[in-house]
Amino acid sequence: MGRVKIPYYVVKSGRGYWEPSRAMREAGFEPVACGPDGPDAWRIAAECLARWKEHAAAAPRPIIPRMPAGSLAEAFQRYRGTAEWAAKAPRTREEWFRAWTHIERVFGDVRPRTVMLEHISGFRGKVEREVSRREAHRVIKIWRALWRVAAAMGYCQRDADPSLGVRNKEPERRAALWSYIEATKLAKGAWRAGYRGLAAVIAVAWDSSLSPVDVRKLTPAQRAKDGQGDVFVIARAKTGRAAAATLTRRASRVLDAYLANLGAAPASNAPIFRNRSGRAYSKDTLGDDFRDVRALVFGADERRTLADFRRSGAVEALRGGASAELIGNKLANDFASSANLQKTYAPVDLAAVRSADAARKKGRAR
Repeated sequence: MGRVKIPYYVVKSGRGYWEPSRAMREAGFEPVACGPDGPDAWRIAAECLARWKEHAAAAPRPIIPRMPAGSLAEAFQRYRGTAEWAAKAPRTREEWFRAWTHIERVFGDVRPRTVMLEHISGFRGKVEREVSRREAHRVIKIWRALWRVAAAMGYCQRDADPSLGVRNKEPERRAALWSYIEATKLAKGAWRAGYRGLAAVIAVAWDSSLSPVDVRKLTPAQRAKDGQGDVFVIARAKTGRAAAATLTRRASRVLDAYLANLGAAPASNAPIFRNRSGRAYSKDTLGDDFRDVRALVFGADERRTLADFRRSGAVEALRGGASAELIGNKLANDFASSANLQKTYAPVDLAAVRSADAARKKGRAR
């Protein structure tokens, strides 16, 4: 039987389903069971898609409100219309919008040059009290970037940013680490509990040192081989930088076993990893499933996350003697030249400190 690619059409256990997105469901479009996968099911899915396209074309476009002239909101709106904004990675734009929800409420309708140190100091303190230090740090970081953009457009003076007088204290950095044996136990526990998509995610995440969002977005088209095994060639979601996500034979076997159990191979550009419902993993469903399996394997008090795999891989490589440049290539970031990234991915490692102590003793004896 041939295969077709119809948006929102998925196959589960040989049967086709048209599954609209959350936004589509909010507009009144419900999931449709199309019957056994084949021409009749494809026709039904195509009709559902056509109805959605007709609705979307007729829907009124949102009205973009006029921002106060000279305001920070006007500057941000203008910036979002530039090629520089469009070139930002989706995760970076998401971070800007998250910070903007705080900034807009207080400073959106004012002229940047009227904001004083006292205003920013009080604002940061309020975000830290009501949300968290991590959120306050993020908001001031984006404020400073937005100020530079506003200055470039003539709304203020670049060197007059009042936030430069505010100490933007960083939150406590995570230092949690997983071991290889623990990651293996998690993968086995997930598989035995029926979370086979998660088991494959865990195996791939451990070997590749990719972030959870990058693993979630892997597709069959990105999978390749070299002389030593499987590799996914991707552009990272947060930075857009190219990354080579290598797998060991063991992780490849887990991935292949998971794919064999899917019943129908995912389309070449569709996400590989799916939860038990057959839907592609989202940020929330991946986190929920990981917490469930983590509790099954290590108990309800365990708090380490899937994101901690990335740091664990960096520390493992450092212990094995890898250079900062090699680790930067593995992580697809500026680990070798960025003190900030080194603090993030290479926290104080007791084993490394003990090795330094041994080296001091050895040098002392000479």
